[in-house]
Amino acid sequence: MNWGLASGIIALLVLGVFFLCLGKQEFSALKLVLITTAAAFAAAGRVAFAPVPNVTPSTFITMITGYVWGVQAGAAVGVLSGLISNFFLGQGPWTPWQMIAWGLCGVLGGIVGKNRKELNLWFFVPLCFIAGYFFGFIMNLWHWLTFIYSLSFKSLIGVYIASFPFDTFHAVGNAVFAFFLGKPFFNILLRFKRYIINT
Repeated sequence: MNWGLASGIIALLVLGVFFLCLGKQEFSALKLVLITTAAAFAAAGRVAFAPVPNVTPSTFITMITGYVWGVQAGAAVGVLSGLISNFFLGQGPWTPWQMIAWGLCGVLGGIVGKNRKELNLWFFVPLCFIAGYFFGFIMNLWHWLTFIYSLSFKSLIGVYIASFPFDTFHAVGNAVFAFFLGKPFFNILLRFKRYIINT
């Protein structure tokens, strides 16, 4: 059995279900514009930081969006930013998995931000740090299923060990972005959220 092909089909089915469910939700035109703008901003940030290995503001932007605007918005921004940025960085079989990984980061941000009226950096920064490894966990699993032809626990551990430095760059980058940009982004997104509620 071709596990790489099977994993790709599963990823596409998951994304198909996500977009189907998203299409059934009622969003105002303004909220749709804001979500797509946030996704484009996250994608642009990833492209801008592409020369720096695994350091990208996309994860932070996705998580802070979910934290303020909720699970659905965070997931949408994560999924769309992965798709949009790969039009510049290269589409491939990795794209659906990146979309899912970033979408789940947005979900994580939405879950921990539910009913919170303030941004606690001492909680959010470590969360963004952990998300770097979470994203790596998903992508490493895809890499193992797709490119490693001796699927075993030993080869899986080898993949994770080899990717650990790059996942650490991602995690540290997330924490730095969250620490320095968390408050400004939170205040801007909260302002837009209140504007949507009042219109």
